[in-house]
Amino acid sequence: MNINYTIVTRFILLGFSGITNHQVFLFPIFLCTYIITVCGNLTVIITYKLSPSLHTPMYFFLAHFAFLEILYVSCTVPKMLSDLLSECKVISFSGCAIQMYCVLLFGGTECYMLAAMAYDRYNAICHPLLYTVIMSDITCIRHVVGSYVIGAANALIHTAFTFSLLFCGSNEIDHFFCDVPPVLTLSCQDIWVNVLLVFVIGGCIMLSSLIIIIISYVEIISKILQLRSASGREKTFATCSSHLMVVTIFYGSAMFMYFRPKSSYRIGENSVVSLLYTVIAPLLNPFIYSLRNRDVKLNIKNIFLGLIEF
Repeated sequence: MNINYTIVTRFILLGFSGITNHQVFLFPIFLCTYIITVCGNLTVIITYKLSPSLHTPMYFFLAHFAFLEILYVSCTVPKMLSDLLSECKVISFSGCAIQMYCVLLFGGTECYMLAAMAYDRYNAICHPLLYTVIMSDITCIRHVVGSYVIGAANALIHTAFTFSLLFCGSNEIDHFFCDVPPVLTLSCQDIWVNVLLVFVIGGCIMLSSLIIIIISYVEIISKILQLRSASGREKTFATCSSHLMVVTIFYGSAMFMYFRPKSSYRIGENSVVSLLYTVIAPLLNPFIYSLRNRDVKLNIKNIFLGLIEF
């Protein structure tokens, strides 16, 4: 028996189509959010580069994390802004694959970058005398490169398996970017292998990095509680609480998106949840790290005053 079907060659991103009448108001909000995110993270990078006193492993990771955040938010928001002003929210088949790869690459890299930052704080607080030896320049570089390698491998596997499927039905993606779960629902083939990959490989990526973070902070908190000085405990905890806030936002929303049962999906819910880790988290990170860090604020002030005097 012959089955007639049309092969999908492009997709339509529904995004926030459920609130069509308000999309014109969403554009300036997300545009300002994107500009502030890029400028805020660029400020962190520039401050690190121009401040010799910040050339330590902690700020080395923070600068690379800020750079990663700029790349991450740039994978989705520019296209989303374009779609908010367009009636035809189309993305090509290859464009969708590229966007998915980039989002997974930078998202997976963030997982291990956050783990590296937690490991750095663990050594700084629990092994202060050996800190400079353990967290040498080459070790820091290996952590960053390793994070990108793991992120790239994870992205390649999921993207390759997703776009090896046949798409011959609806081409409407219930999302504002090409993410794995909403794209898989459009395939007219059995996707159990892809779903298994999301749970196994994606789960290993997120859980292994999260375990490193949890173990690091259990040791850190134990060490903090042993400090006799109340001011010492407060200062140490303040340094770590910023990182914990970022971890909570990123991992909480990402896990809800990728590991909840398919039967619990609701129309438009993907977009709302994904905003937390693709847009809101990159926006908050520079403020969480800089406004709660006296050294960063002081160096930003010195650079600003130097520019005025110049």
